[in-house]
Amino acid sequence: MNQMLGTRGYGATQKARSLRDQEADVFRRVNYGLKAALTADAIDRARAVADNRRLWLAVEAAMTHPANQLPEALRASIVSLGRSVQREMENLAPDIPFLIGINDQMIAGLSGDPG
Repeated sequence: MNQMLGTRGYGATQKARSLRDQEADVFRRVNYGLKAALTADAIDRARAVADNRRLWLAVEAAMTHPANQLPEALRASIVSLGRSVQREMENLAPDIPFLIGINDQMIAGLSGDPG
């Protein structure tokens, strides 16, 4: 019963947070993995880059979805940025600090922090 109440409480907390805050948290989690990858072995680096790739593929899908209500110019800019990130991740040794920086910019934008 306590577990069920805890689960309900967590769900209520998530609903109370804005979608933008939740999206920023996803970028934060991925960035945490990328930052850890700076000093990690090749497998952990590959995993962190793969997580970042999945994130940016999801971002592109969201930006190109017909129901997306963001201004068209903003959506196009985010898609263009995402494709640059994807190109970087295709490199044999992607520039992880660059990827972290782009994600930090997305976190700032989602958080309403002009940086």
